[in-house]
Amino acid sequence: MADLSGLLVVSVEQAVAAPYVSARLAEAGARVIKVERPEGDFARNYDQLVHGESAYFVWLNRGKESVCLDLREDGDKALLSKLIARADIFMQNLAPGAIERLGFAPDVLRVKHPRLITVSISGYGEDGPMADRKAYDLLVQAESGLSAITGNESGPARVGVSVCDVACGMTAYQSVLEALIARGSTGKGRHLSISLFHALADWMNVPYLQYAYGGKTPARAGLSHPTIAPYGVFTCADGGQILLSIQNEREWVRFCSDVLEDSALATDPRFASNALRVENRPVLDGLVAGAFARRDRSEVAQMLDKAAIAFGQVSTMADLAAHPQNRFVEADTPSGPVRLLAPGARINGKSRSFGPVPALGAHTNAVRDEFLHSDKSEHLTEE
Repeated sequence: MADLSGLLVVSVEQAVAAPYVSARLAEAGARVIKVERPEGDFARNYDQLVHGESAYFVWLNRGKESVCLDLREDGDKALLSKLIARADIFMQNLAPGAIERLGFAPDVLRVKHPRLITVSISGYGEDGPMADRKAYDLLVQAESGLSAITGNESGPARVGVSVCDVACGMTAYQSVLEALIARGSTGKGRHLSISLFHALADWMNVPYLQYAYGGKTPARAGLSHPTIAPYGVFTCADGGQILLSIQNEREWVRFCSDVLEDSALATDPRFASNALRVENRPVLDGLVAGAFARRDRSEVAQMLDKAAIAFGQVSTMADLAAHPQNRFVEADTPSGPVRLLAPGARINGKSRSFGPVPALGAHTNAVRDEFLHSDKSEHLTEE
């Protein structure tokens, strides 16, 4: 039996952050009813690149049931009330204030259903001067200061995946699991408020602390590290690129002797500590670049491996698709099976299996019949 089998999650969700949470809950065995507008979650139309399906939607909606409701209509509100009455978790990421205006304020729901765990995901949280502001991933990348340290000397750059949404979703998922553990002891649910801004701000603590206490703003360093050297990309004789990282003095000594083949560099006064190597980075990078330019990438990689120096190739999407370390999972979609890169965690050496990606409204009638016309009791009544 799956870990979260028997749990019911009702999620009025769209885009990325909330679907990330409910996707992880579904993967762990929870029943997830995804409530969509009649026209559907707008993430269904971000692209049509996965044989007609959206890449984002396929990634984040495996194993869910899709129910289309118009929450301006009394009948559909009544159905949502029935769903929530039997739910363990009710989650939403509508625009600020929208769920309250629809009559489903989390504090009211939890008075009626004390075991219910409610989750509200927003851009900036439920209080503070920006609580009512709408937000999307790239906006928060800028607002949180992430853009100030991302890019290169030419200017800021977007992180190439929805890192604020994912950070928020990961934070929310761990908070939900904590709430489930606590409910097992206390019998009571709780309300969880998670925002894109605060989730990413937590990830920004290192540059924040460096600035707040050291007066230093990390420079935009491209594919190099602002406070460690050598740590960056170097081009080999065949045009292949390698990104290497020296993390301590033992590695620096080995790197000089075994890869650069110049042991004297290890004690050169310009490079005798990491701080000095950062200070003299242009000279150091030139020396490394010259050594790498004499050999093909495969030969440099072998030397780095033998010296136990951490490195990686700078992969294109074609490189990633063919990467030898990949693990894959498969999920059905309305237009056919899709192979995806597997989640990071394995359980007892195995990846989980995943349910299908639902077509829009595929489960509306069945869920309506089950929750409006069945005689099943509501298990989250007032205690």
